[in-house]
Amino acid sequence: MKKLEKTENQVVFTAEISETIANSIRRYVSQVPIAAIDEVEISRNDSALYDETIAHRLGLVPLKSKKGKKQGKLKLELKKEGVIYSGDLKGDFEVVYEKIPITVLSDKQEVKLVVTTKIGKGSEHAKFSPGLMFYRFVSEIAIDKDFYEEIKKVCPDAKMKEKGNKVIIIDDGKKEVADVCKGLIKKAGKKADIEEKNELVITVESFGQTSPENVFLSSIEVLKKDLSSLGKSFNKAI
Repeated sequence: MKKLEKTENQVVFTAEISETIANSIRRYVSQVPIAAIDEVEISRNDSALYDETIAHRLGLVPLKSKKGKKQGKLKLELKKEGVIYSGDLKGDFEVVYEKIPITVLSDKQEVKLVVTTKIGKGSEHAKFSPGLMFYRFVSEIAIDKDFYEEIKKVCPDAKMKEKGNKVIIIDDGKKEVADVCKGLIKKAGKKADIEEKNELVITVESFGQTSPENVFLSSIEVLKKDLSSLGKSFNKAI
């Protein structure tokens, strides 16, 4: 396993892992428990938006738990002209992105509401999704030397090596170059020889509630737990 790039909400790495296992981990990202706004009680709404629209927007605001809390409440009470943002919510949870627009108030208009959080899973509703994961195979693309300069111009960071009358492009980085190469060569009326390796480039992104590393590891833990439970059920059945 080799780390290619890491930011606050994304990690990219290569790993020698079967596509079947990687796809199972990807699917189980939606089984990782996450807190989100579940109920919205609106006592005053003078804005132009319907209560349902405001509730929907609030439900998709990512939250971070304070001191391990799994349930709690947040309040929003404002009487001011201008945009009302997610950061105006105050209470038991921290809002990850404070500049998500909720609604707009004119002069003397007011909004009063209380929201309640709940733990859930992305398979139940998108608001409980901690992030996403996607992957592709590490590959080598063999092309004629005539395309070398063109590929280098379009993908200056692409790894290349010469082999006979061919140039081998190694697609093992964060940025995929295989599709670009295929497009350029197809445009010229030729074909590229692509060999997929037994290694994947995996990208895990977090929506901010937790780190991308934790999204990946939690997905594995939930998968292992379900497999263990399935194994026990099978043993009992036979």
